[in-house]
Amino acid sequence: MSTMRAVQVVGYNEALKMAEVPMPSATGPFDVVVRIGGAGVCRTDLHILEGQWAEKSQVHLPYTIGHENAGWVHEVGSAVTHVAPGDKVILHPLITCGLCRACRSGDDVHCEESQFPGIDTNGGYAEYLLTTARAVVRIDDSLEPADVAALADAGLTAYHAAAKAAKQLTARDTCVIIGAGGLGHIGIQVLRALTPARLVVVDRNEAALDLARDIGAHVGVLADGTQVEQVLALTDGKGAEALVDFVGEGGATAQGIAMLRRAGDYYVVGYGENIDVPTIDIVSAEINIIGNLVGSYNDLQDLMALAARGAVTLHTQKYALDDFQQAISDLDAGRVRGRAILVP
Repeated sequence: MSTMRAVQVVGYNEALKMAEVPMPSATGPFDVVVRIGGAGVCRTDLHILEGQWAEKSQVHLPYTIGHENAGWVHEVGSAVTHVAPGDKVILHPLITCGLCRACRSGDDVHCEESQFPGIDTNGGYAEYLLTTARAVVRIDDSLEPADVAALADAGLTAYHAAAKAAKQLTARDTCVIIGAGGLGHIGIQVLRALTPARLVVVDRNEAALDLARDIGAHVGVLADGTQVEQVLALTDGKGAEALVDFVGEGGATAQGIAMLRRAGDYYVVGYGENIDVPTIDIVSAEINIIGNLVGSYNDLQDLMALAARGAVTLHTQKYALDDFQQAISDLDAGRVRGRAILVP
């Protein structure tokens, strides 16, 4: 039996370990084995190591993590026709059934039978990964797997929220984006591509605001304690029609709600704190608070079309698979600009 290298969780609050494990093979008709070209390192991976997902995922240790994956098709099951060995692909993070009500309506993120490589089954911090035909999206020849891997989850989450907001926005509207980091810098580009609305980005880092303006934001607002007043001043005291919050903690939610106009939409993406709003304020202003998970397979195809067109580019920092510990430490210490990618 052939083996491969894989980075595994061997215990919670313990360091990850490189191991030799059996190589996956395509045994089921819809199986696809992908040779990994890039695996994104995500803050969720840090939370997995802290044991935050142990209860939710019920995964058996040891197992391989990594849920943002792209590469080349290596082997396909007997019923797979839309991809062939050698094709460049990015992977939707979920393995879904295709048969439940959610899958039938294109809302595969809420599949009743889903598996989540890197969370509850083996993921992509490895040389090869087993997934399903339903998860592989062919990417344009101009794109490299290591450059787009983090669009599989971080990018897809940002796209999903931004596309929802864009459906409601017009050229007269203002959309505020809180946070221009790993997810935010993708959301800004997606919004710029999908809507004519004015984009106002709020961040506490001056360099992040410079990047935001470079990639399409119309206005940058420094979060120095006066950000609510600044946004109200920009909107004739009325507030923004939509707000996409990529932070969701450290007081961002109270400030976000205060920046919203009557009948405004508040899209929650980043998480960490509770949202505390008197119900009378929700009713009297008729505001909406909208949760956002990762996007669907269709969302990922749309995002890849934007990437192929050059409308969305990812800022990445690359590491060899052997340097997995360095990548994890750099992310934890806030030393990564954009997204960290492991390249086998």
